[in-house]
Amino acid sequence: MTSAAHTSVLFVCVHNAGRSQMAAAYTHHLSGGRVEVRSAGSAPADTVNPAVRQAMLEDGIDISAETPKLLTPEAVQASDVVITMGCGDACPFYPGKRYLDWQLDDPAGQGVDAVRPIRDEIRRRVTSLLGELGVHPAAGTGGS
Repeated sequence: MTSAAHTSVLFVCVHNAGRSQMAAAYTHHLSGGRVEVRSAGSAPADTVNPAVRQAMLEDGIDISAETPKLLTPEAVQASDVVITMGCGDACPFYPGKRYLDWQLDDPAGQGVDAVRPIRDEIRRRVTSLLGELGVHPAAGTGGS
């Protein structure tokens, strides 16, 4: 594995409107920008899920400027760790990459009350991932 300062993580879900957006935002926030982060979807939506935006804002992270992006082979090739969240066979496989599959409920069509536990689980998993990568939460992020 490359050093944490040069680690790149790609989060992939179907619509890139919920789970992968939250995971990317938490990774960037909790690492203090020390991990390069990408997110994409196999069939991206037009906008980020409004309930996801609201749930993240409740935790002090504004993702209103984010837009869903199409998964490309180049994004996978440029990443050290690829974390899928329900995109199945649409995720390309390249040797030498670390692949993880996070089974998480899909927040699509859900209200903010249903999104909060998904958000909290994603934060827990991102915190654990950063620990595995040797990246401790940045000061002021509330990570523990």
